[in-house]
Amino acid sequence: MIRILAVDDEKPIAELLRLTLGRAGYQCVCACDGFEAANIIERETFDLILLDIMLPGIDGFELMDYIRSTEIPVIFLTAKNAVADRVKGLRMGAEDYIIKPFDVLELLARVDGVLRRHGKLQTTLRIGDLQINTLSMQVNRGGGEIPLTRKEYELLLLFARNPGVVLSKATIYERVWGGEYPEQTRTVELHIQRMKKKLGWEEQLRPVYGLGYRLEGGV
Repeated sequence: MIRILAVDDEKPIAELLRLTLGRAGYQCVCACDGFEAANIIERETFDLILLDIMLPGIDGFELMDYIRSTEIPVIFLTAKNAVADRVKGLRMGAEDYIIKPFDVLELLARVDGVLRRHGKLQTTLRIGDLQINTLSMQVNRGGGEIPLTRKEYELLLLFARNPGVVLSKATIYERVWGGEYPEQTRTVELHIQRMKKKLGWEEQLRPVYGLGYRLEGGV
């Protein structure tokens, strides 16, 4: 699973990044300052870092000096929009530079672009005889397209990127719908049932009693 570190001291933005990237099938870890980010990078492995510049403690430019030795690609995500700052960030080795406020669809497109350049992003996922094209968001079997709604597609992508992992209803709801899971809703169950019927996945996608759902097999 693709792991992304988001370093931003603004909690609403950090939460937006966590939810947006999670719904796209990525695992997002957040850090609120440069010191915390450096400690996390020492302990854990990431495929991409989204890095604010104006951080307490160690700022983004100083942290970038440390990150370069790890060879983890970086996208600067900041309110500093001066040309000199953009040039400095790119010359330090950043892959891209996104100005706040940003559009989440553009952010995801930039993230996908960087991951693809570094060979970390699969544009086609395969599960048995099923093919998922993450660029066109089309799902095919035997050359024929299987029509899915947007939520059904997002559910499929979430399970495809987490094969063998038990995903709770709360996790599924947060990743696909965003926000806190409402205990009384049956939204998750109903969408999964419709998706399973369209895909013929009665055996592949199984409920795990008291825990959630698990996709058997792998991509």
